[in-house]
Amino acid sequence: MKVAARLQLLAARAAPLARRLRAHWVAILAALTLVATVFIGSWATTCGFEGCPSAAQMLAFRPTEGSRVLDRNGIVLGRLTAVRRVNVPLARVPKPVRAAFIAVEDRRFFQHHGIDWHAAARALWRNTSHLGVREGFSTLTMQAARSAFLPGLSDERSLRRKLIELVLARRLEHTLSKPQILELYLNVIYLGDGTYGVEAASRNFFGKSVSQLSLAEAATLAALPRSPAGYDPRRHPERAEARRNLVLSLMQQQGFISEAQADEAKAEPLEVSPDTWRPPAPSSFALEPVRAFVDSVLGRRDAPLGDLTVRTTFDAPAQRAAELAVRVQAAAIQRAAGRAGDDDQVQGALVALDPATGAVRALVGGRQLERGGFDRSRMARRQPGSAFKPFVYLAALEAGYTPATMVDDTPVEIEEHGQTWRPANFGDEYGGPLTLRHALMRSANAATVRVSEAVGPRHVVDMAHRLGITSDLPEVPSIALGAAEVTPFELVTAYAPLANGGRRVRPWMVTRIEAADGSVLWRAEPAAPQPVLDPGEAFQLTSMLESAVDEGTGRMIRELGVRGPVAGKTGTTNNGADVWFVGYTPTIVAGVWFGYDTPRPLAGNASGGRLAAPAWATFYLRGWRERGEPWAPPATLVSRDIDDSDGLLANQWCPTTRQEWFRRGTEPTRVCDVHQEPLVEGIRDLGRVLGRLIKRALKL
Repeated sequence: MKVAARLQLLAARAAPLARRLRAHWVAILAALTLVATVFIGSWATTCGFEGCPSAAQMLAFRPTEGSRVLDRNGIVLGRLTAVRRVNVPLARVPKPVRAAFIAVEDRRFFQHHGIDWHAAARALWRNTSHLGVREGFSTLTMQAARSAFLPGLSDERSLRRKLIELVLARRLEHTLSKPQILELYLNVIYLGDGTYGVEAASRNFFGKSVSQLSLAEAATLAALPRSPAGYDPRRHPERAEARRNLVLSLMQQQGFISEAQADEAKAEPLEVSPDTWRPPAPSSFALEPVRAFVDSVLGRRDAPLGDLTVRTTFDAPAQRAAELAVRVQAAAIQRAAGRAGDDDQVQGALVALDPATGAVRALVGGRQLERGGFDRSRMARRQPGSAFKPFVYLAALEAGYTPATMVDDTPVEIEEHGQTWRPANFGDEYGGPLTLRHALMRSANAATVRVSEAVGPRHVVDMAHRLGITSDLPEVPSIALGAAEVTPFELVTAYAPLANGGRRVRPWMVTRIEAADGSVLWRAEPAAPQPVLDPGEAFQLTSMLESAVDEGTGRMIRELGVRGPVAGKTGTTNNGADVWFVGYTPTIVAGVWFGYDTPRPLAGNASGGRLAAPAWATFYLRGWRERGEPWAPPATLVSRDIDDSDGLLANQWCPTTRQEWFRRGTEPTRVCDVHQEPLVEGIRDLGRVLGRLIKRALKL
């Protein structure tokens, strides 16, 4: 009894404590429930705290077809991604197609405000009674919101996705009209086989536009959203036909079509196109470097709520002409070499810049366009051969030479790395004493090596780096003949100061990047060209390279019909593995290279003039329309008429004269004394003959 009484006493004392604890727990649970409700509500209404799209963003949204890349005049160069979607306005979607989707996916579409509460209640009842998910209640509005604004959650079946869908559907209904929502839905919905939207799916499965579909074909498309793979008419024709007929029955029940129309459509055989539709492949070599640049400045993220518009410096006609020139000439070189079936194809590259600003006008990285392929224009490191010689002659001009300075073009021997190097001229032909202009014009190797040794290889390397070569260059005698490796991109960049009066440019290709709503995500701030060369020396060298085109190794350019001011230099490596032509006008500087990826001779007697210059001419004649005025000499230069063979002031008896340009104070003052009046020369020649006869008589 005492124990029982004690227990009763303890229970009586504990009862108030228990009541207080229960009250606390109830309060705590209520508070937690309130916090959870507020959290979930806030989370849903802010689309997972990431921010829901604004009304303006919803109005501006356009389903992605792949970000557009435009040239400098607004012409479309291509798209950064190949999306199997073609957006169409609702007016181009036939009424039977619209009706088919509404009948099977959301028959109360025009009555609800984004959420079909009747369907929601029915789905809740069925799912609860079956203790599982047996039925959904997504409206067309909810599906459009999910596909357009929740691509990352589209495959997720979760409460959080559904809550955000509900919020977005209501916002969408408040922002867009019913026709606008239906148009959005018909363009964003996934319909299998990688296609999005009714136009792409129609082209894919039936080989025609959605505007041309029959009633049966319209029902076939509307059958796909439930299970795009399961009802694929190519893979599962019987399932697809059964689902199509169900759609037709629903259309009849809901008054969209008559019973006779439904029966006629059901009797129609299910026929699909044998070929799957693919959007046009990336069509320009310009796209890959642009894609890489966009990724670098935007951090590999998509533009918010839509496609990007990337505005570039490229010129569409020039780009097309560049690609044609490389493709055609590479094939011609391969045929000439008799290796038409080789797996290792002759490759090529072309780079074209605006010499005044560095804006890239054209870029070709190979013979054939390959997504993510090797870009030879920016990555291939090859020996430039004689195309490097302008840097040697610029170093000489800076050191005090003039275009009329005489240099020796006879066989030469140089010690390099402990061995004797004997650089030979092309064809083993030598010109003896030549002016600096003629040595460059003829691309005389022996004379060039002597000039380089006189000014010093270090000065030559410094000049090349100053103008734009970024690769390491060895300070050795063979650098004079382009023995180091460079990319076409940097070589062309280094020629720009010759065309623009001595200013180094930094190449650029993207002017700005815009979001789908037109807002600017990034804008270029091009670097101002930097003076690196005396304008007078730039003009002198350009004048010398004009001679190379008019009379020297680059004369193929003229023979192919290029007119107007053009300067340039050919390049050929010793074994004929690389051929180049880098040429420029006042408005464009472009370089062309051809060779095998694994270096080997291209053909017998391969030369830049014969194999590379034709591609440059094709590019220029077909793709470039801006000619510009001829280069004008700066005020620091003066001109003199000289004897073209000895660089002295010409007299009236010199057979070949030339107007030459000199820095003030360096012009020749001595008049040619080799060529005289014909009578005087005749007497002199007679005297020489008589002298020889007298010497011979004395010997006898």
